Amino acid sequence: MREKLLAGHAVRRVRRRAGLTQAAMAEMLGISPSYLNLIERNQRPVSATLLMRLAETFDFDPRLLAAAEPGGGADAIRRRLADPMFADLEIDRSELAEWLAAAPGGAEAFARAFDASRSGGRAGFAQAAVDDPMAQAREAIARWRNHFPDLDGAAETLADELRLGSGDLYGAIAERLRVKYALAIRILPVDVMPDMLRRVDLHARQLQLSELLDPASRTFAAAFELAQIEARAEIEALAKGAELADRAAERLFRRHLAGYFAAAVMMPYARFLRACEATGYDVELLQRRFGAGFEQVAHRLTTLQRVGARGLPFFMLRVDRAGVASKRYAGASGAALVDADERCPLWRLTHAFDRPGELAVQLVELEDGTRALTMARTVTPQGRSIGGVAAQFSVGMGVAAELAGALAAARSIDLAGAATPIGLGCRACFRADCPQRSAPPRGRALTINERERRVSALTFAGD
Repeated sequence: MREKLLAGHAVRRVRRRAGLTQAAMAEMLGISPSYLNLIERNQRPVSATLLMRLAETFDFDPRLLAAAEPGGGADAIRRRLADPMFADLEIDRSELAEWLAAAPGGAEAFARAFDASRSGGRAGFAQAAVDDPMAQAREAIARWRNHFPDLDGAAETLADELRLGSGDLYGAIAERLRVKYALAIRILPVDVMPDMLRRVDLHARQLQLSELLDPASRTFAAAFELAQIEARAEIEALAKGAELADRAAERLFRRHLAGYFAAAVMMPYARFLRACEATGYDVELLQRRFGAGFEQVAHRLTTLQRVGARGLPFFMLRVDRAGVASKRYAGASGAALVDADERCPLWRLTHAFDRPGELAVQLVELEDGTRALTMARTVTPQGRSIGGVAAQFSVGMGVAAELAGALAAARSIDLAGAATPIGLGCRACFRADCPQRSAPPRGRALTINERERRVSALTFAGD
């Protein structure tokens, strides 16, 4: 290893997630408890040999150690410290490194507080984020980078077993529910279930599904119910390990895990990854091959992180016409576009609403030079309201431009050519002369010059 890897914070997290004491973990790794204690306190680096032993013993990606650094690591903390409010502090690299090594918890606390203040800029926002069950569940998912090996393994085994009995996955799941669990599937008309798509009636021993569900959604609903029965132990262990104090957050996390298992049954890991690589991650072909919906495939693409069999690190975001995000999965991509609270109007994520059902492909570049190939398409959830209002969302996904050469969607695009310059929303964007700007960046004062009119009507200090 050319550089010393000080990863005490991440090693401690691995140990606590496994429910081990330092003595127990040290024995499993063949080192002394005192040496492990020094590693966790960042007083000793993790050697290459120990790194591989950790990965083999606890089945995780070694790169997670670096990724799990407080606040996202030194570079991420440095970007936060570049804010004008810290300009007079002149914190150098060595001072920052000492801080991360000596007080990782303090660095993480600073990062969270800073991010919360930048997200809303109003008092009480940080506490609101803590009290938000959706934010808590999303954080629990992000800790695993939306990849749950135990669920994938169990789902793959089940999918192979179901395939042996029938080529019709929905029929095979229905038969398993009926024979093994005495639970029949019944499709009910919309006038019987006017405001519901799925319901379990334990008295009648029925899984009742609305006739409004299309075939992919019916299969997913049946697999979701099977997940809650057959993957109960795995889901329980993951939910317990998340240590979510808020009951609503825990239930959201459990629902996500059941949905993850259901999607993994529909798109088993190894077969799905082979299909991705063979088709150039052609989403439309993957939909047809696995009988899944566009959103289901997009979500599944963010989960392909099995050690030794990784797919491309996709991210996914689902927004409404107002740009409000209702789903966001960064996976292993680390994409800043996922975590941003605002959307850049130059990104075609919301443009997809203008051409429903069509895939909008775009090469974009952020201020820091990060480039990504993104794809977006509208989806319409199953069901309808009594008033006839139909919901519609745009599902966007993407991958780093340097990795996108294998994509079918990139065949007519020069990935090294011109890209659309976008930001993370006007309040977090410092691009000068953007004609689309609606507000100055946070922390920058507006400058008004009555004798000039630049491309952007809103200019700011430091522009």
